[in-house]
Amino acid sequence: MAKKKSPDLFGDDSAAKPMSDFEAMLNASQVHARGLAAGDRFRGEVLAVSGQEAFVSTGTPTDATMPLGSGEPPKVGDFVDVIVVRAREGEILVKGVDARGVSAEVDSLEDAYDMEIPIEGLVLDAVKGGFRVKVQGQNAFCPISQIDFHCTNAQDYVGRKYEFIITRMERGRDLVVSRRKLLEIERAANEGEFLNSAEEGSIHSATVFRLEKYGAFVRLENGIEGLIPISELSFSRIGHPQEAVNLDQVVQVKLLRAVEDGDRLKVSFSLKQGGSVMDPWATLEHTYPLGTQVEGVVERKEPFGLFVNISNGITGLLPRSAWREAIDGGQYENKRKGDKVKVRVDRIDNEARKLAFSLPRDDEDDSWRSHSAAGRPTGNSFGTLGDLLKNVQVKRK
Repeated sequence: MAKKKSPDLFGDDSAAKPMSDFEAMLNASQVHARGLAAGDRFRGEVLAVSGQEAFVSTGTPTDATMPLGSGEPPKVGDFVDVIVVRAREGEILVKGVDARGVSAEVDSLEDAYDMEIPIEGLVLDAVKGGFRVKVQGQNAFCPISQIDFHCTNAQDYVGRKYEFIITRMERGRDLVVSRRKLLEIERAANEGEFLNSAEEGSIHSATVFRLEKYGAFVRLENGIEGLIPISELSFSRIGHPQEAVNLDQVVQVKLLRAVEDGDRLKVSFSLKQGGSVMDPWATLEHTYPLGTQVEGVVERKEPFGLFVNISNGITGLLPRSAWREAIDGGQYENKRKGDKVKVRVDRIDNEARKLAFSLPRDDEDDSWRSHSAAGRPTGNSFGTLGDLLKNVQVKRK
């Protein structure tokens, strides 16, 4: 069984010490050597031999370093079969492959395990508790919790190739791998960049991946995850997020806050401020101009009046004083949540998002105003009553 911490064979440990574990893993997970990646095999010419290492041509501007074993070293000009152990910008580390190529695969997997080098694997099928994965000709097991951050359908991963980290290796062949570890490294890098570059109020495209009673969790294209609180899902009051969004739905969201909490990044978004949900208050004065009489539903009853909802996201107050002196005011005293009630739009405050109602009026209630304006007295007229009576002739007996 390979030991997790191997001795410093190549003199890298001292150079790597100032680097954080995260940076080391991140660098190891990236391929910069112009097409060469960990696990690749090729035949190269030995360019030089110095001490316990040889330098091999790779066909790229960067020559590879190959540590030498206890056997007879190759000579300059020889061609050797090698496998790439690590490929970074300006550095390619290879290991010799024996003639049969049998032990080389185990050795390369041990190197990948020791140095946490990502290896490519094909997901063969879903089994109890996880997946069977083929890596460099060997079977490995990936627990279902380690295939992704959230796995809802195991069959979605079957037949696909991913990069994995070997997390356990016994007898050189019993392998346990994880894809999630690589995703966590990638997400950590993205979170740092997001925290430095994203501005509050910026608009992002996100996918809904989980619903809870207190809100909806969404994931940005770069893997950043955040919460849309239930109060930010809709302009109207809803009992559950599923009333506003569905799983796997793509939505536009506005960034409200992004802060570090220990080793976690907490991000909150708003759907109703993201632009994809129409704000009913924006057109309220056109939809319900002052004086409009409309039927609404009692949303709640308070000692000072009734809160009446007249449309999605539009709720106003019918104050108790509005019906206290009314002849039919008793019917409003008996209203309960869910009851229908007719109201009249009395006042609109868009800035404060407040709406006040009064009792509805009959159409003829305002007829005297127009009649009065039309019959307003002029000159020496006696006024409206006089105008009506001046042409009346009285019959004498």
